[in-house]
Parts: sequence; structure tokens; C-alpha cells
Amino acid sequence: MFKQLTLYLLDPQQLPALEAMEQALAATPFVPCLPSQEHSIGWVPPRGKANGALVELVRGQRLLRLQSESKRVPGSVVQRHLDERLAQIEAGEGRQPGRREQRQLRDEIVQQLLPMAFAQSRSVWLWIDPVNGRLALDSSSSARCDEAISTLLKSFINLQPRPWNTQMAPQAAMTAWLSGSADDWPPHFAPGQEVELKAADEQKSAVKFTRHPLDDEQMRLHIGQGKLPTKLALDWEGRVRFVLAESGSLSKIEFLDGVFAEHGHAEDEGGFDADATIATAELSALIGDLTLALGGLQA
Repeated sequence: MFKQLTLYLLDPQQLPALEAMEQALAATPFVPCLPSQEHSIGWVPPRGKANGALVELVRGQRLLRLQSESKRVPGSVVQRHLDERLAQIEAGEGRQPGRREQRQLRDEIVQQLLPMAFAQSRSVWLWIDPVNGRLALDSSSSARCDEAISTLLKSFINLQPRPWNTQMAPQAAMTAWLSGSADDWPPHFAPGQEVELKAADEQKSAVKFTRHPLDDEQMRLHIGQGKLPTKLALDWEGRVRFVLAESGSLSKIEFLDGVFAEHGHAEDEGGFDADATIATAELSALIGDLTLALGGLQA
């Protein structure tokens, strides 16, 4: 259910009641793109069932799903059609259209070709944790997160999510962990086997280690030369593996063997409820420990 997470904070007091939230989201359901429409976005039932609820409440956690669809005509195709149109005008009228007219022609060509363009669909999960005052999006793309937050605020203007800012910047923390000894790693976390280091100079030199121990002298040498970690693989309690980015987002989230088996009762519930119960419980605890490892939240 969650492979990536971008975290935000919100005030649970501003969270609408479940029924009010359902009603508000129903005003902007997802509708596929019309033939000449480039982009469409709206809410779909998280369970994937037609006419299902748009907000799912599972063990106190609220789950939403935002669907978008985009059509794009390749620029090379548009340019080819534009060149043909310009050649026709020059041959028939003996003139070359100016920039403004060329822009208008280009827009007309895009509108003509859109009905033949393939539509690409994407969805983003939104997880609202009222107990801890968090909002998590299943994406590490800033553009998709901004679009999701903007769409959410159109329905709930008072919600106002805030960035998940910690006392210690993730990059500073990752640098300290990699530079120190095994005793310097925060409680509950162990190094994985992946790291990406980049220099802050003009050359922007970078090095990436995969399937490589991160607590060796070679790593400290690169850091000593001025390279800083932008991504770092971590293991939380032997239960979840993930990659922490300098932005604070989590990616490559992987639940380890045995985690789902431990939640036998939740598994008995089957399907969506089991996945949602286990994923939100495990990730909520992980986020809490990670927040402490980064010095707590900024005031």
C-alpha cells in the first residue's frame, strides 16, 4: 500500500467529521479525461470498488486515494505538424507567420491531436493519522505532493498541512551517523546497504554505494572530502527497510518477513483492512522513532 512517504503535520482539531469529509470529497470525484482534455484529477474509492466510500476509516486511521489522468502529445509530433502548416501558409500566402501566430497554430494542433493521445493514469494514497496529527502521501515527488495538497485544500481550506520539519535536518543527521562509530547510530535504526553521496561544489561529483557496508573507512573518506549523503538506506527494528532522503521523504519501503504474520488477527480480516491496519501501525511507530532520531519536531 505504501512504498514511499512524504510527511506533513496537521491540527486534528481542524479535521472534519468523517461524514462531512465524505460529502466534500464526493463533490470532486475523478472523471476520465474528455477527448480534448489534457488533465483530470479527483477522488476515487480507496478499496477500488465502484460507488464505494471515498474515505476509509481503519482502526482510527483515515485513507483517501487521489486519481489523476494526463494526456500528452509528443513535442516532436506537434513540431512536425506545425512545420507542415507553416510550409502550407508560406506556399499559399507567400508569408511566414510570426511568433504569436505560430503559438496559436501550435495550440490548435495540440487540441486536434489530443483525442488520439494515450491517457496515463496515476494515483496517490493519502493517510491521515488523527492521533499523531500527521498527513502522509504515498509519493516522494514534490510536484505530485503539491498537486495532492492543493486538491485536498480545495475541499478543506482549514486543514492547512505543514511540512514535517525536525530539529536536525535529515542530511546533517545522516552525515553524523555515517561519520561516527556504530555507537553513534540512533536507537531502533541500523544502516542498510545503500547510500548516495554528492559534493556541494560546482562539479557536483557524486558516488553511490549499493549492497555495500556503510560503516567503513571508505565512506568516512568521501564525507571528509566534502560529499554529503542525499539518500541513505535504513533498517528499523528489523521490521521495515526504507531509504531516507535529504528532503525527509521515505522511499523503497519494504516490510520484512514475519511482520504481517505477527498481526494474525488483522490478517484474518483479509485484504484491504489487514494491509491498512498493519502498514499504518508499523509506519506510525517508525515515524515516531525517526522523529526522535532527528531531534524531535521544530517548535
